[in-house]
Parts: sequence; structure tokens; C-alpha cells
Amino acid sequence: MGREEAETALLDAGTAADADFPLLEAAIACAIHEDPSRDPQAARDLGAAGVAHLVQRLKQESAEEALAEAMAGDLRLNGDYLTYEDPDNADILAVIERRKGLPVALGILYLHVARQCGLTLRGVDFPGHFLLRIETEEGPLALDPFSEGRVVLPSELTRRALHAGLTPNVADRLDRLMAPVSDRAVLMRLQNNIYARAIQVRDFPRAERAALRRALLDPGDHRPWLDVAAAREGQGAMAGSLEALARATALDGGAALAARAQRERIRLQLN
Repeated sequence: MGREEAETALLDAGTAADADFPLLEAAIACAIHEDPSRDPQAARDLGAAGVAHLVQRLKQESAEEALAEAMAGDLRLNGDYLTYEDPDNADILAVIERRKGLPVALGILYLHVARQCGLTLRGVDFPGHFLLRIETEEGPLALDPFSEGRVVLPSELTRRALHAGLTPNVADRLDRLMAPVSDRAVLMRLQNNIYARAIQVRDFPRAERAALRRALLDPGDHRPWLDVAAAREGQGAMAGSLEALARATALDGGAALAARAQRERIRLQLN
């Protein structure tokens, strides 16, 4: 698969209904889009291995215990505590090779494996730290894929929410803290992470690729095109930046004012 094929796969995923969103395959396409020199089969093989381990563990263990043991124990997937800012932590193929990564990248693998085994697992867009929500007979539980899939107690959720800056009346609302999000939103969060880190270190080509992937994954959202424009401007590609701003404006008239101001600034640089 080359970069153009990856873009086609992402475009197809972007037009899919949320219920049919191909999470693992879309994550693989994102990684190939970033670096087309790699073989995606390792990701599919690890997913199949995870399913095999989980099937066996579910015969003797609870759903949350079996999932954690299969992913963190059998597959050795864990958070990267030592080199957290390494860009490889947000790339699904690199995560599989290194067996460590960011919470949301690891969470994609948890979600894929759990679904194949019939478990009800969803992503949780928790502030500052992605979590998972698993449905059990006792009710929903929060799992942390960065910390060997361990259960996060309600008191710990509240503490984390307060630390992230949420107000006490929100931090005590477990229904809001554990509200599930779509698989599309999970992968968009990962691409947002890549974009933000690339912008921070002024790696504008990488930032552009991440923003473009977001635009393909959610074709109705104007905001990724604003980020494409900013990344292209950072590279001095003013004509390309104007094109991206035009796309943003076409998608959402509400973005027109901000886009118009940005266009005028870019036009001044073109003159």
C-alpha cells in the first residue's frame, strides 16, 4: 500500500457510518500514509493473536481481567513512560513493533481485539488521558490501556478530572467522565495528537499529513482544513494554504470569517 492507496482507504473510512467504521484498518492506513515503506500485515497478525489469547482467557476470567491479561500480559503492550514524546508512540505500526505507545494508540488495539470477541468496549475521550469503557454485569468500568489495562476506580477518575482542570461539579459526574465516543473520534484524537506535536516542533510536513488524514476521516468537518492551511503556510506553500482555507469555508460558513482573515494574511505574503 502506497500513500495514495492509504488516502483512498481513509476516504472510504470517512464515508462509512460510525457503526461500520473500520478502526484498525483505518489506523493502519494512517500509519502507511505517514511512512509507506512498511508492511501492514504485522498489525493484522497481532490483532489475530490478541483475539486468540482473549478467547482462551475469557473461559476462566472476567471480561476486564481477561482483556488486560491478553493485551498487556500475552501481547506485552504497555505505555511508554520513558520516551512519551517519541512520535512512534502515535503510529500504530511502530507501536506494534515496539509494543509500547500512547493510551489512544494502544486503545485502538484493545478495541479491535475486544470487539472480535463480543465484548462491549468503547473509547472514552477523557481529558488529558484516553481511557476505555467496558460493560460488565456489575456496570461500566474504566480501563487504562497505558497502565496494563488496569481498572480505574471512580475516585481516581474524579482526581484525574480535577487535575485536568475540570470543575468539581463536572469531575464528580461519572456519567459524563465515562461517556463513550465513536471509533472515528478515537482515531481523530490520535491524529490530533500527531498534529499538535508536529506543530510544536515545527515539523510542518508531518503536521500537514496528520491534518489531511483528519480531513479524510471526517469529511464534513471544516476544522482539519484550517490546520492543513496552517501547516502549508508554515512550509511556505501559500497557494496550497489558500486552497485548504477555501475548502474549510465551503464546508462551514461559520469558519468563513476566520478563514477570510487568514487568507488575507497569506495573500499579503504572496504579493
